[in-house]
Amino acid sequence: MAKQEFPLLDMMPMAVILVDAEGHITHANELAQGHMGTSLRWMAGKHLADFLQPSSEVAAMVERALQGETVADDAFCGRQNHMPYSLHFGPMQDQQGVVIGLIPEANRSEVEEHAKRHEMAETIARIALEMAHEVKNPLAALRGAAQLLHEKSTGDAADISAHILAEVDRIKERIDTFLQVGPRANVAMTEVNIHALLDDVCTGSEKVQVRRVYDPSLPSLWVHEKRLRQAIENLWVNALEAESTCITWETRIAPLVALPNHRGMVMELSMRSNGHAIPESLRGSLFEPYVSNKARGSGLGLAVVQRVVQEHGGRISLKAGSGDTTFVMHLPIMKEKP
Repeated sequence: MAKQEFPLLDMMPMAVILVDAEGHITHANELAQGHMGTSLRWMAGKHLADFLQPSSEVAAMVERALQGETVADDAFCGRQNHMPYSLHFGPMQDQQGVVIGLIPEANRSEVEEHAKRHEMAETIARIALEMAHEVKNPLAALRGAAQLLHEKSTGDAADISAHILAEVDRIKERIDTFLQVGPRANVAMTEVNIHALLDDVCTGSEKVQVRRVYDPSLPSLWVHEKRLRQAIENLWVNALEAESTCITWETRIAPLVALPNHRGMVMELSMRSNGHAIPESLRGSLFEPYVSNKARGSGLGLAVVQRVVQEHGGRISLKAGSGDTTFVMHLPIMKEKP
């Protein structure tokens, strides 16, 4: 079967292979070709067991799917890359064949982790929204009363009212910062050149070496420009506060990355820095509010970054070791304004 017969399959955000009744490959989308390390031209007509093992189990699962069952197992691995996979087999409608979905085991734990973090972020967002209604209005009334009292006071009373005003403003600032991880109203998406945005954020960085590994073929992104800038600035400031002397920004297409509810290409934006290492005890919870290894700061910077990325339908992860620290952001590339 020709590749052009399956346009929707090629747009799916997961690796998919089609085989005929004999187990021979008739089609594989780009994600599947990437996992198998070869092109459809070389895969077509070959048996699925030439690329995945164990052969007996592959044949058995294909046979069950041909009988009308939908079956799955996680006992497979690629013959070339030796990567473990969960395979999901199902009968093709209106044709004598089988459709197979490949899910890398390495991605399963990552997806589960992102799902848990997304759920937590949504919980925090609801708390933030409730705080906006329950706290900000009475706080504004309190400040108004304190301001009126200050204007009519002298001596010690004026000093006390000034102190009240300062504390109210401090509380308001903390609340406003926390609300940044809350739900945002829908705003207009604009077309943004990610490389121009990165360069603008890094302007005036004489004390740190900035390396740029950009993919010039990347198209512009449809994003909330101010929010995405805020996320990038938070990552940048974190790296500077960790006393990094070299920061590398890299952009590229991530052909093997699938994002929920997105069927197109995915951009990978990474920031690698050589500053102080993040303690291992904090790495699993670093994107949670108020988690920080700094003596000063709100501990909300990375929680805000995660929230912004999620607003754009993407995800962010941390790769940290004893040397460099890398934050990896994946964002959907949309061909037109959503």
